[in-house]
Amino acid sequence: MPDISQARVRVGAVDVWAVSEAGVADHVAEAWRRSAGGAIVTANVDIVRAATRRPELAALVAESEMVVADGMPVVWAGRLAGVRVPERVTGASLVFTLAGAAAREGRSVYLLGGEPGVPEKAAEVLRARYPGLRIAGTDSPPFGFDTSADLTAAAVAKAVAAEPDLVLVGLGFPKQERLIRLLKAELPRAWFLGCGAGIPMAAGEFRRAPGVVQNLGAEWLHRLVLEPRRLAKRYLRDDLPFAFRLLGGALRTRLGHQAGE
Repeated sequence: MPDISQARVRVGAVDVWAVSEAGVADHVAEAWRRSAGGAIVTANVDIVRAATRRPELAALVAESEMVVADGMPVVWAGRLAGVRVPERVTGASLVFTLAGAAAREGRSVYLLGGEPGVPEKAAEVLRARYPGLRIAGTDSPPFGFDTSADLTAAAVAKAVAAEPDLVLVGLGFPKQERLIRLLKAELPRAWFLGCGAGIPMAAGEFRRAPGVVQNLGAEWLHRLVLEPRRLAKRYLRDDLPFAFRLLGGALRTRLGHQAGE
């Protein structure tokens, strides 16, 4: 298998892999066969912005074995910088793609995150889509659990006891990555996906944008319509201006490289 980890591009403060969704699944399956674990960060504009603004979050992202472009501005920035990032790879899509890989490889999946009952519902959807998929367990930690050492330890212990091969962690950035850091130390052969809202999406709690909207890089508008009160400030005041700065910086990088040739 080719070493796709060599194809990376700097976007803001993170190094993004130039890899397709199928390539991610192939990489994880091959790592399972070697009993090697790892973690995947799905870097959208919000995550790249947070990591660029706060060095400790950039370091947290860098701990993961794979960082993929979850957001068309991240894809476009990579391409402008001179690396052919093949496509957008979202946490919501990887929930299904990696669950399918787990079913084919005889591996088990653990779902962590979402309101009570939601990970269980998502597990049922995944079982129905991928016959033979083993669900190692589910968990809905209480709101604010991450501020309590005891509740955090309980969430880690429950996941570790299930001995999963793939852990889908849907708690939002950076909470999910901080929990993954703890879980990786206890489950070094497992793979972890920080999937944000991927678990409730899989459960059918709300729908993704149509494919054409996703391909145009406008899925954020669909999310904004669904959750305007929660997302308006983040998307319109913070992420949109940063996305333009990100693209401008990538273009300057590309022009600088061309001028130096």
